[in-house]
Amino acid sequence: YDQDDSLALVKRVLKAIDRTVTRTRSRSRVIEDAAREFLARRARATREARDLAILNESADDLNREMDDVLAYQADV
Repeated sequence: YDQDDSLALVKRVLKAIDRTVTRTRSRSRVIEDAAREFLARRARATREARDLAILNESADDLNREMDDVLAYQADV
């Protein structure tokens, strides 16, 4: 983006924000709420990625253990 494109983008974003402003909810509040939501989503995504990595690390061991347990079951 050049500077004119960046300014146009900022103006569009501010107009969109201003459409959500109410008598009891200022532009600053809208921006703060958006930032908090964004940060919460990033934190949640980070936690979920960490949890998935832990599960993936354990999956092979758990599958081998399950195969071992199933080997002891009688055929029906």
